[in-house]
Formats: sequence, C-alpha cells, structure tokens
Amino acid sequence: MMMAGLRERKKEQTRQRIAETALRLFAEHGYDAVTVNEIAEAAGVAKVTLFAYFPSKESLVLDQIKDDYAAVVRNRPEGMPPLGALREHFRGIARRGVEAPVETLLTRVQVIASSPALLSGVSQTNMSEREELAAALEAAMPDAGVVPRLMAAQITAVITTLQETFFQRLVKGESLEKAVRLLEDEVELAFDLLERGLSWQEGTDS
Repeated sequence: MMMAGLRERKKEQTRQRIAETALRLFAEHGYDAVTVNEIAEAAGVAKVTLFAYFPSKESLVLDQIKDDYAAVVRNRPEGMPPLGALREHFRGIARRGVEAPVETLLTRVQVIASSPALLSGVSQTNMSEREELAAALEAAMPDAGVVPRLMAAQITAVITTLQETFFQRLVKGESLEKAVRLLEDEVELAFDLLERGLSWQEGTDS
C-alpha cells in the first residue's frame, strides 16, 4: 500500500510538472508557437510519457478547468436531489478557494483568451459537460421529458457565469480572499435562483 501511494504521488508530481511547464511556455511564446516536443523536453519527459498524462496539446491547459458535474449527480447521497448535490459540490469548491497561486490562474486565463483554438476547446468542453449532466439528470428523473436538458443548460450557464465573474475580479486586481468570499455568497444566490426561480428574486408570486 505504501509503495502504491508513493507511485501515485510521483505520477501526480510528474503530471503537475508537465502542466506547469506547458503553461509557462505557452505564456512566454504563445500557444500556437510551442510544440508538444518542446514541452516534453523542457519538462524532462519523453513525448510518449506526456501523452500518457495528456492526450492532446489542448488538454495540457483545458484539463485544469474541467469539472465532472454528471458524476456529482450520479454519486449523490441517497435521498438528496440532484440540484442539492450540485449546490453542495460548488459550495465546497467556494469554501476551499483555489489551490493554485493567483498568478498561475491568471496566466491560464490569459493563455486561453489569446488562443482561438483554446477558446473553441473551452466551448467544446462546456458543451460536453452539459450533455453529460443532462444524461445524468435524465437517469435521475425518468420520464421527465425535456426538463433534464433544460436544467442542464441552466446549471452550466450559471456555473460558467460564476467562474467568469470570479476570474474577472482577479484580473481587475481584487484580492483572492475577497473574490473567494464573494464567490461563496454568489454560489448560494445562484442555486437559490435555480431552485426557486427568477420570480422569487423579483419578489413576485411564482
């Protein structure tokens, strides 16, 4: 068990080193100008090793922003509704804050924003997450018609807006502590709106 744990930590360290090296090179030279061979060489690994951790050049950046909403729904505690499970998931993320340094987060945002290929990849990732979430909701809500797909569209749009707002604050120079505190409040507001509807916020009868 100890050896297995050591192997897993070593693998995670290698993965992190590759990702950090790629992000640094992309920031310095531009995403399109850097090759996978150059990243592997700079990270001190073989190209085949790099692809064992990251299946594509885009994944070197985009794997860091993925979240498996569908798994949250599928693995929710018995008796907990899907939306409640998602609220708890994002409440936990907001409470923990971010593990990477702010500079790393901002660099990733800037690299993505400067690359049409990565922006397209973000859109594809968001679409994939929405479709997977819709499928998980359909499994949890059989015979609900179009409702799971509508829910998935609303949930993913709300989460994307929360993420964009958080990063915009950091870009504008807001402290990480304040940005995280605001994110905690906005996660609650967002899921209140999802659960109760816009008419609740407007103060009218639903």
